[in-house]
Amino acid sequence: MSTSVYFMQECPTCGRNIQVAVKFLGRKLVCQHCGAVFEACDPTSATYPPGNSGIALLDRASQLLESTDVYRARPR
Repeated sequence: MSTSVYFMQECPTCGRNIQVAVKFLGRKLVCQHCGAVFEACDPTSATYPPGNSGIALLDRASQLLESTDVYRARPR
């Protein structure tokens, strides 16, 4: 009987930690929490996390919300 080895990876969309089997490295996965599709990556590699991490995504969302506040505050 073989046992799988797992690592934890953060979903780039919702930021939740997901347990991923090593055999899925490099494959597309679907987050069971939010349904986002992302690639399973080695958490010790120099390019981890791929794309935006959850923190970067929240920072970008804050920037976008601030820009809409400025737009709404403009006189019409």
